[in-house]
Amino acid sequence: MTDLATHEAMGDKLDLATYVPMGDKKNSEFFEEYLPRVYERREKSGLDQLVGPMAALVVQVEHGDGVDYMAELAAMGPYRFQTARLTDTHKVYVLQSQPEYPRLIVLEPLTADYVDNITRWNMLYPLARRKPNARYIGEVYQAQSTQAVRDALEPQNIRFAYPGDTVNAFYTNKNLTFTFMSDFTYNRVGYVDVDLDDLDALGLGESINLTADERGKLDRADALQSEHGVKGLVLGVDHAATRILAGDREHALLEYLTVVPYYFWGAYNIHEMNSSTNVTRHPDIGDEKKSPARVFTANNTPSIVNSFDNLPMPTEDFVRNFGRRMHHLAMAVIDGHVADEKNVDYVVRQLAEMGTPFLAKVVGECKDDPNLKQIFSKSSPYSLLITEYIERCHNFEGFFTRDNVASLTAAAGADERYEHGHVFD
Repeated sequence: MTDLATHEAMGDKLDLATYVPMGDKKNSEFFEEYLPRVYERREKSGLDQLVGPMAALVVQVEHGDGVDYMAELAAMGPYRFQTARLTDTHKVYVLQSQPEYPRLIVLEPLTADYVDNITRWNMLYPLARRKPNARYIGEVYQAQSTQAVRDALEPQNIRFAYPGDTVNAFYTNKNLTFTFMSDFTYNRVGYVDVDLDDLDALGLGESINLTADERGKLDRADALQSEHGVKGLVLGVDHAATRILAGDREHALLEYLTVVPYYFWGAYNIHEMNSSTNVTRHPDIGDEKKSPARVFTANNTPSIVNSFDNLPMPTEDFVRNFGRRMHHLAMAVIDGHVADEKNVDYVVRQLAEMGTPFLAKVVGECKDDPNLKQIFSKSSPYSLLITEYIERCHNFEGFFTRDNVASLTAAAGADERYEHGHVFD
């Protein structure tokens, strides 16, 4: 069995009909039947030709949090503010890391009392309701034609947002269109058929400038990162991981593989945490940062019967506390050393000195063999997203080791507990 990097080096196209997924997670007969049918229908519908790599990731924050969140991003990683637009409901900020990597789009409601489906959904969960408009929205993929994508997918029961379906017209632009929120992940998928940097072509509203104070806040964060030697070591998004319910794992994978030209790379059981990690990737791109992998994590045992065995279930607890949503964005750290210290250890130490809180120590070892080192930050007070830092050593192929992900999951679970006493109704 050969992996994506080998295929790319050989100039071959990955054959999804013969590819054998990695991992030890046993899938159902239902999944094994429908996965090749999804690939086949996707090819026949033309989606594989219509849709290219990931063009952007979209995050919404609360009113008043936009600049603070961009400052946090500037201190912790490679994303820098480029431009902003004003719509009827939001400020829209566009950030860039490297030109060839996906953009990050930050949506900030214009008023503190803004309400849409995201607000209502977040208010249902005890640890999400403190920031009812903060949420990872979804990914945007480059497309030849948004209309052609809708024509291909709507007969397959994929629902798109149209004008009048949502108060936020960002989701219903002619050249930038989004699906409804998924029933399984509550993320959206978007498609854009113009240059995402050409906001005039997108028609996102009038251009706006940051104030001197806002610019100063971003400049200070950038300068702080440079002063601590972190700038240039954190490259871009490596993967994005959504947490879902146990019973939705296979459905979420099949749905995602229906709407984007990714493939099911494989799934591994993390027995210590009673969960599985399920990875989808772009078949034609060896550098994950150009089109980040999409990871779906789910419990093996649903909470309703878990009390029989009393197994750990931090993944399902997260969903019960925050709802189905993106859990973390993983940032790739360039492999190497600063003096005698691995880059990821150096980055984490410097970020901690700058005030970034982390959930635990860096896990994993990088010695003579391919391996990787990883760590989770605490969740952002603005986006509620965790940032993972990951350094692949000696061209390690993969996204985790079982020991690493068990330690990371346990650390996140301890930090994401719900304490009774909150008032729901």
